Amino acid sequence: MSAPFSHVVRVDAIPKEGQTVALEANAAERETLASLYGLPSIEALRASLELRPAPRAGVRVTGAVHGLVTQTCVISLEPFQAVVDEAIDVRFAPPSTEQEEESDEPQTFAVEDEDEPDPIIDGKIDIGALTAEFFALGLDPYPKKPGATFAFRTDEGEIASPFAALVEHQPKRD
Repeated sequence: MSAPFSHVVRVDAIPKEGQTVALEANAAERETLASLYGLPSIEALRASLELRPAPRAGVRVTGAVHGLVTQTCVISLEPFQAVVDEAIDVRFAPPSTEQEEESDEPQTFAVEDEDEPDPIIDGKIDIGALTAEFFALGLDPYPKKPGATFAFRTDEGEIASPFAALVEHQPKRD
């Protein structure tokens, strides 16, 4: 199955000095991604990426993804527009050789270490799929429409704290 937003780049075609790539999802790609991510709609999805060769036949991709999206408020269930701005900084490297994988030496990592590089598959990377991934990471998982507030109401219609029932179980102080 192909990615809903794909732009494959051959690693060997990237110039030594690097290259800048601008991507923009068309209406069909935005509709497919909106369905995939459970969104009412994606009005715009763009990325500006810098691809640079890295050591050991790798590639470093930096840049940003920008989008305009309609989300559903978790409080009011009303749709509202939100902006996605997400930075991208990812390394790609050819898959490690079997000799490296069979090493008996334990690997140690520090908290400040970079993530493992993503694999270069058949000499190619998909910067469209990378853009869609970072777009999804930039979405608020609990979107709240500006100004929306949660008010708990009892049967009598008065606003009460969800913790009000705990007050009667509170220990008495002298």
